[in-house]
Amino acid sequence: MTFTQPSIQQFIHDLPKAEIHIHLEGAIQPETVLKLAERHHKLDKLPGTDVDTLRQWFTFTDFPQFVVVYMTIQDLLRTAEDFALVAYENGADMAAQNIRYRELTITPYTHTDFQDKLSIEALLEGLQDGRIRAQRDFGVEMRWVFDIPRNLSFPQRDGQTYDPRPASKTLAYALQGRDWGVVGLGLGGNEVNAPPEPFAHAFTIAKAEGLLSVPHAGETMGASSIWGAVRNLQADRLGHGVRASEDSALVAYLRERQIPLEINPTSNTCLHIYPEMAAHPFRQLDDMGLLVTINSDDPPLFNTNLLQEYAILADTFGYDETGLTRIARNAFVAAGVEDDVKSKLLAEFDEQT
Repeated sequence: MTFTQPSIQQFIHDLPKAEIHIHLEGAIQPETVLKLAERHHKLDKLPGTDVDTLRQWFTFTDFPQFVVVYMTIQDLLRTAEDFALVAYENGADMAAQNIRYRELTITPYTHTDFQDKLSIEALLEGLQDGRIRAQRDFGVEMRWVFDIPRNLSFPQRDGQTYDPRPASKTLAYALQGRDWGVVGLGLGGNEVNAPPEPFAHAFTIAKAEGLLSVPHAGETMGASSIWGAVRNLQADRLGHGVRASEDSALVAYLRERQIPLEINPTSNTCLHIYPEMAAHPFRQLDDMGLLVTINSDDPPLFNTNLLQEYAILADTFGYDETGLTRIARNAFVAAGVEDDVKSKLLAEFDEQT
């Protein structure tokens, strides 16, 4: 991203930031993938053994290629030490971008019920070790959202036959992880033929137990998916949610309740939700009074980072420093972190901006 005003680049870097929609498995950098592959003697699963080759392989070309890269990375996360490594290096990345808080989405079910069946205890211990060391060394805060892989609940891919086990197990893991930084229950994957309504049983319990409901909705499907998430899953936030712009009644509903949207412009254009960045409704949703946040989703896989997403707000949507500061504050407001930590983060943000 190139700016006509380099001072805006510096402003974006220096702005204290929070990010609430980013997948841990999709945020792992090529250098770390190489470390993991060496650790587990799986270099043959990679297209090459140098970082430049991996970086080129990472760069998004189409969705099937994205899935191959994502699943390869996921297969390399096999021990508590692996999760500690990726959590800690995520903290280093946060420090480099002046990101003070991140809520990272993880899909534990695909680690505990596939591959070598890593235990949930080992996964949690690794995450905890990495985030505590990152907090100590970089002064950053991380929390986790455990998300349900929605497509595994519909083995017939017809949107009718529903298997509750992925949701029930993910809920159990999220409840077990509350003392280890888990703050929300999510719902990820492709919305097509995987509607939100059948997952209500898990989200009802999660909400009653104090977890946030943070499903993906309104990305690959339209307003009906968002209505299902807010009505049946009692969504506290919406992952993506951009297609709310297609339904004026839904926009009014979200505006009245100030349900935050976790928006990822580069991801949305790479996945052809919108044909080009100029067609993306971020500014439209903001101007309509919705509580919007900016995020990077799977940054190395989409060849982006949070700094670049803010750059898009400035370059494509015309946000000035005041507007960028307001959007940045929204993410702290929408964060699911404990009240005392949120108050501290917001106070620091207001003091520094």
